[in-house]
Amino acid sequence: MNRAPVDEARLRRLLGGADLAWLLERVRRRLERGQPLTGPVSLATPTPAQRAAAERLLGRAPGGGRALTVRLDAVDAVLVRSGISPEGLTAAVTTLTGPVVPLEETRRSEDQAWEEAYAPLTALAAEIPHLAEWAGRIRTEGIVRRLARTPESARALLDRTARVLRELPVDPPRSLPVFAAETLGGAHALDDGTPSATLCLSGIRALTGHPDGAGAAWRRAAWASVGLLRDDVSSTVLTLNLRGTPALDWMADVGDPSVLTLRQLAHRPPRTTPPVVHVCENPAVLSAAADAHGPDALPLVCLQGQPSAAALALLAHLHELGATFRYHGDFDWGGLRIATTLHQHVPWRPWRYTAGDYRAAVAAASPTPQPLTGTVAASPWEPDLAMALTEHGVRIEEETVLDVLLADLAGGQGGGQGVVRGGKSGSRPWS
Repeated sequence: MNRAPVDEARLRRLLGGADLAWLLERVRRRLERGQPLTGPVSLATPTPAQRAAAERLLGRAPGGGRALTVRLDAVDAVLVRSGISPEGLTAAVTTLTGPVVPLEETRRSEDQAWEEAYAPLTALAAEIPHLAEWAGRIRTEGIVRRLARTPESARALLDRTARVLRELPVDPPRSLPVFAAETLGGAHALDDGTPSATLCLSGIRALTGHPDGAGAAWRRAAWASVGLLRDDVSSTVLTLNLRGTPALDWMADVGDPSVLTLRQLAHRPPRTTPPVVHVCENPAVLSAAADAHGPDALPLVCLQGQPSAAALALLAHLHELGATFRYHGDFDWGGLRIATTLHQHVPWRPWRYTAGDYRAAVAAASPTPQPLTGTVAASPWEPDLAMALTEHGVRIEEETVLDVLLADLAGGQGGGQGVVRGGKSGSRPWS
């Protein structure tokens, strides 16, 4: 059956002006929701022009009061009776504003679009089962929707993420910008703060077991855990009397500290390790050991605060070669956090870093010791240590117990170190 035509020119003069746009919007919203076009709709604070337009539409004043109220059945009757829109208000609104898609249908279509957007993630989880749990979590937590906003953008983001994760880990290590350029077509595609970098770092944690964290140093370490060096020269670690490369051997012969970059560790890591490596938090300890013992000092690695990517790469490599670690840090909440972070990457045993050692240091402290401040932290390797810090409320820096640490580091010729020649020396130092 043919539908009666709408007189569009008259319709636009009657209902298509800006002063009745609010009315069209209300009608369209009802159509989208499948609601009947009957009863009143109101505009809370109408302008005089909007009141005048409603009066022209209805042929009478719409009523008094502060709000402007228009009955939709009355508008429908005007349109039908005048012949402007014989099919009534529904036909008039679709003529002026375009076809109306019911919200339920829109939701179904959008849900289908989002389902299709996750296709690269689904395929990746099928190829790498180790990532299946992570892929499911990514969907349920809504991080993709927050990062991408639309299904089209999400599909592109997940496609980039899948391309990156399929290539990991990288062996031998490579520059992150070069990898990004070759894999995603842009050297800055994996820069900090980009959606691709955020999602890829999340996937890397699932792929490698790298601990959760935040901050530039953590991101650098996370990329390094899969062989991508974001900045391979500024990340460094201090060592004393380590051997295993010509440069390290030469420095150990004279007992001077060495500074190793992440780049050096990625391309030319030590070929050997001593059986035991002491690890400290502060450079003052390493410097004092070099001054006191020179080439006779036992091998020592200094974290310089929170462990850098270079420090983690070195210690992971030495661990693979067979080294065991003895760790000491500041007796304060920051020191406990540093120790905990290190323990998440490599195993270590305390080096005068127990509750008993802390209490002994407090007993020997000056009459006016430094008060312990900051947020309380745990000591998972020995819960009694955190309890002792809470009990005494005194901060003990490594420099305060330097004498006893230096006594422990006194070794024989060449640091008294045997050498473990690791059969895994070709393994990745950053893993």
